[in-house]
Amino acid sequence: MSDLDPALRTHLDALVRTDRVVLFMKGSRTAPRCGFSARVVALLEGLLDTYATVDVLADDTVRDGMKAYADWPTFPQVWVDGALVGGADIVEQLAADGSLAEALGAPPPGPCAITLTDAARQRIVAVLDGRAPRLRLTCDAEYRYGFAEVGDLDPGDVTVTQGPVTLVLDRATARRMDGATMDFDDDGLLVDNPNEPPRVRPLTVLDLATWRREDPDGPVLLDVRTPEERAIACIPGARLLDDDAVDWLRALPRDTPLVFACHHGVRSRAAAEHFLADGFTRVFNLEGGIDAWSTQVDPSVPRY
Repeated sequence: MSDLDPALRTHLDALVRTDRVVLFMKGSRTAPRCGFSARVVALLEGLLDTYATVDVLADDTVRDGMKAYADWPTFPQVWVDGALVGGADIVEQLAADGSLAEALGAPPPGPCAITLTDAARQRIVAVLDGRAPRLRLTCDAEYRYGFAEVGDLDPGDVTVTQGPVTLVLDRATARRMDGATMDFDDDGLLVDNPNEPPRVRPLTVLDLATWRREDPDGPVLLDVRTPEERAIACIPGARLLDDDAVDWLRALPRDTPLVFACHHGVRSRAAAEHFLADGFTRVFNLEGGIDAWSTQVDPSVPRY
């Protein structure tokens, strides 16, 4: 560290104190670019709402300088209050023995409010076939849900008991599931989780027809096909997604429901993802596109 240029040392002093917890990594919090960085991000996500990341691939001077500054040759590096905690192996060891939360200064786990419907409780009891109705519930960073039978409790586990059922959650799952409602029907598990980030949702043509019939003022239906395809066939009321439409959409409230349609539902998915990234929170892709509309809703619309 003594060999560092004074200006670079000052810059790195500031970087390690960008936030109380700083992760020097390859990539970013939302897009790690190596497996070790991704694993550390997953652990931090489960414990902290906010922390800073520095992409060492974006600046050779920072990448090389941090190796000397920290006297640590690899990345990722986790810093807390300006002090190095360690790399991926050390962070994973701390997570395994239950001391990572303390090392990061993470707040202790609070109560987790999960509502299990009667149908959910009954299904869990039935699946366990008379065994103690205690299950580990997991929710990963992509909000994919899973159940497993519980062995020994891990440090930091949170339990939620409703009626005969006890759910066991790790700290990350407890944070992601707080306020969620879980139900079961013939299609399986249903989760209403207010913590889930907005995502493109599939919409069938039958559901769109019902929605438009019951609510003439919504949603906004956008046709992403070419003008030539639209001249052959179109869903009544759909607006061509041209430059004027894009400018018009960007002035709308971000909770405006948008439905994107194309020929079979493939191109429209990409357009829907684009507007989701632009901040819209109620974005739908019309499954099967105009072809499904022609066959299931309105046969007067030509097929091609």
